[in-house]
Amino acid sequence: MTQANDLHLTTTEEPPVAASHASPWAPLSQRVFRMLWIATVVSNVGSWMNDVGVNWTMLSLSADPLAVALVQAAGSLPMFLFALPSGVMADIVDRRKYLLFSQVWVFIAAAGLAVLSFTGHITPLVLLAAAFLLSTGAAMSSPPFQAVVPDLVSKSQLGPAIALNSLGINISRAIGPALGGLVLSFASPWLVFALNALSVLGVAWVLYRWKAEPNVQHLPPEHFFPAVRAGIRYVHAAPVLRNVLVRTVAFFLFGSAGWALLPLVARRELGLGPGGYGIMLACIGIGAITGAVLLPRMRKKLNADQLMVAASILFAATMLALAYVRHFWLLNACEFFTGFAWIIVLSTLNLGAQRSAAKWVKARALAVYLSLFFGSMTLGSAIWGQLASHYSIPTSLLIATVGMLLASTTVLRWRLDKDPDLDLDLSTHLQQALPEIKGHHDRGPVMVSYEYQVAEENTHAFIRCMQEMRRVRRRSGAISWGIYEDVARPGTFVESFIVNSWIEHMRQLERYTVNDCKIQRRTQKFHLSETPPVVRYLVAPY
Repeated sequence: MTQANDLHLTTTEEPPVAASHASPWAPLSQRVFRMLWIATVVSNVGSWMNDVGVNWTMLSLSADPLAVALVQAAGSLPMFLFALPSGVMADIVDRRKYLLFSQVWVFIAAAGLAVLSFTGHITPLVLLAAAFLLSTGAAMSSPPFQAVVPDLVSKSQLGPAIALNSLGINISRAIGPALGGLVLSFASPWLVFALNALSVLGVAWVLYRWKAEPNVQHLPPEHFFPAVRAGIRYVHAAPVLRNVLVRTVAFFLFGSAGWALLPLVARRELGLGPGGYGIMLACIGIGAITGAVLLPRMRKKLNADQLMVAASILFAATMLALAYVRHFWLLNACEFFTGFAWIIVLSTLNLGAQRSAAKWVKARALAVYLSLFFGSMTLGSAIWGQLASHYSIPTSLLIATVGMLLASTTVLRWRLDKDPDLDLDLSTHLQQALPEIKGHHDRGPVMVSYEYQVAEENTHAFIRCMQEMRRVRRRSGAISWGIYEDVARPGTFVESFIVNSWIEHMRQLERYTVNDCKIQRRTQKFHLSETPPVVRYLVAPY
């Protein structure tokens, strides 16, 4: 037992329950998750207040639509650039310490912006630099924050936990912009920036007090660049995750128009002040909260692909309204559905990314997802800002609406509900004893081969099954793979793959998931001999 004032991560002991039947509020019964959730909501309120302050200050300094859209781009670009390196760090170092470092970074950047604003040294370049630095801190913290969620709740609570995180973001979205607009109405922007800096301290305190159980590692940690390559190989060989990534780009490239051009519609088209702009963002947040509350019910009636298509069409309709509706309260009613659709898309894609990434590479896989998410937002924001500058805001939004509708057809090729029984929990069932190797474990490269005896009538089915094994080997660390038949002994097939070193093969065996074991068992059913396939290990000489 830990002391009452410590936050201690413990394994949740409860009977397995289908995720669809888990209570939407069940994850809040886990103390660490609950305290992090509350602290993060407070921090996100500060972040939304800061966004209102930055956007409104930029509108005061420059009326150029491109300059305003570049604020969105500067806030999204670091996620594209740094999310993957951050995911790698989160997989190979102490996540708690790394998260603490990221919170210190955000505090320094936010406090610096407040000081510069207070002393009158704010320029468009300073605002863009501040948005970039604050987003860099978010890029450092997002992959480990998302990767740690499965460790804080039981497997049956993962879906509700992701929905709660999205709900928390949108509760803060409903409160933060309105509060930021209110503060801007009565005070200077420096106060908004200072409140954002203070809001970070709660998350830092929870992380400091959290006494997480250490992650026991039997092998030395990976080095940075090999870990990056391993993460990229995993993504390339994980079909379900690839589908999530394609759908992510397809939606957010066009969906970014709604966010990039919203401040311009508020200021130039509707003539609103900071309070009115804050009300618009609050309506989006209220819509998102409503969507998060109703999402568990919708998941019982619709699968992930049906939810995505419906939400994409609804979001396209709200962008069309943003282009042409100029009645303040009618537009706010439409913006309610913007938040409603946005939360459904975010939660659906996030859950898809979570369930398609194994624990050993989860932070890296989620970092790739975040990189493409924010990369699409960055590129899209720049494109829609340019179109609005050269043509008009309604024209830019109309083009984005048509693009969104076309992008929703990606469901026909890249489905999110592919392989619904995917189980990526780590398994040790097929780990075999390895021979002793002379010299250092970094020796390599290493070729591993398995010899199978297959009946002639089963050859085609065996080769097809081996393509699944190819993906298993590649996503767990193999840099090349092949299957060959012995011409002198028809029916004798040799599977071979190469890993960089002996220790990488040891890691490869530790990375087997329950799903990988199922695939390997299906493959070995084609093997005619009662003894297992012959395994050979060939190591490159010194």
